[in-house]
Amino acid sequence: MRARPSGTIRTCVLLALLAATGIAILELVREQTGTSGFFVGLGLALLPVAPLMAAFRWLGRAAPAPWSQLLFSFGWGACTAALIAILANNFATEWIAAATADASAADHLGSVAIAPVVEESAKAAALLLVFAFRRRHFTGPADGFVVAGFTATGFAFTENILYLGNAFVEDLAEDSGALESVTAATFFVRIVLSPFAHPLFTVLTGLGFGVAAVSARRSRRIFLPLLGLALAMGMHALWNGSSQFGEHGFYVVYACVMVPAFGLLVWLAVRIRRDRLRAVARELSLYAAAGWLGPAEVPALASMPARSLARALARRSGGRAAGRTVARYEADAAALALLRNRARRGGPVRERDFAGRERELLHRLWQGRATAGPALARAAVMEELVPPWFDPPAPVGARADVPRPRRVAGAPPTPAAAPASAAASAPAAAPDPGLRRSGPWSSATPAGPSSIRPCVLPGGDGVR
Repeated sequence: MRARPSGTIRTCVLLALLAATGIAILELVREQTGTSGFFVGLGLALLPVAPLMAAFRWLGRAAPAPWSQLLFSFGWGACTAALIAILANNFATEWIAAATADASAADHLGSVAIAPVVEESAKAAALLLVFAFRRRHFTGPADGFVVAGFTATGFAFTENILYLGNAFVEDLAEDSGALESVTAATFFVRIVLSPFAHPLFTVLTGLGFGVAAVSARRSRRIFLPLLGLALAMGMHALWNGSSQFGEHGFYVVYACVMVPAFGLLVWLAVRIRRDRLRAVARELSLYAAAGWLGPAEVPALASMPARSLARALARRSGGRAAGRTVARYEADAAALALLRNRARRGGPVRERDFAGRERELLHRLWQGRATAGPALARAAVMEELVPPWFDPPAPVGARADVPRPRRVAGAPPTPAAAPASAAASAPAAAPDPGLRRSGPWSSATPAGPSSIRPCVLPGGDGVR
């Protein structure tokens, strides 16, 4: 039986594919728009990219995916999916025009019937690749949301270069004024009114893959992505055909379909993020009871402002290396929680490699706990997630399926717990004047040059 290609070979093949399609799409777009049109389109198309990427990254921050995965998704959308769409759409439109001898009808049919199928299928291929080969980073609807968003943002970026570049060339030929130019109208429709259009369509496919990732039934793992893809194609076809619904058809579809759908997905994104943080708190409490985490670390790891504050505290005391250690610790803790949550809910074949992956993540947590534990504990106190005198009772016993930490040679030291009796008589520590608590719309950051000392909560951080 043939051995499966290694991860390194797959990565090299995908990088080569992205590079080849990137060069091809660059030359194809430049040929269609001209050099001046290409650069004008590129500058204008860049404007919505950063806000869209930041919004999708915000959704995934609870358990961040590797940047390499997100950049691959963006590159697939901008290069491979865009090239497939341009070539397939042009071929289909020309074939229909030759068969019907009606160029106008061919353009309309290609826009409504061909383009949605081709474009959404090309973008969905990125989701399928991540779902198939990076399953450990595909833990639920949030990951489908983020991967789909980055892929669609890349696709819309390339498409906007083409549309805006062609509009600029047309304006140069007709010597149009600034306010009456086709470029201004195209910019208003594609960049101001509907920068979220392609992400909105593809997110429906991403949600299908995301729900399939936590489904125990094989039929659902096949049916749900196909259902999401069908919905994405239908929404895309409705959007492309809106101009055929009368003089104001575009605005009717925009106001009655696109805006409510966008609002619904924003609400869903906020809820998915909140539920994910709750799952992190619920699952990590089991590991805290077994001694892998300090009790105060759990509420800190389930709070994004507290995580940000912990990284800032670590950077102030130990430099950038300490900040990176805390960031890795937070990401590993979230991955561990979602791994157990997915296995408990009956993810694909109940996580065949659950024990090995759990052991790997616990080992990495153990290595970083000496640096991350005190920073997270202090952040929990400063964010008022636990009181300064927090002294949790010793757990009666952890679940039998949660391993307990063992001291091994070479293991890093862990913060020692203060005796409960001493903690009870000690006064509450005064807050550090050089640090501030985050507000409802801002994260906590250090303010001033004050130093940080390791914060050991009474009875909290010792490994039993």
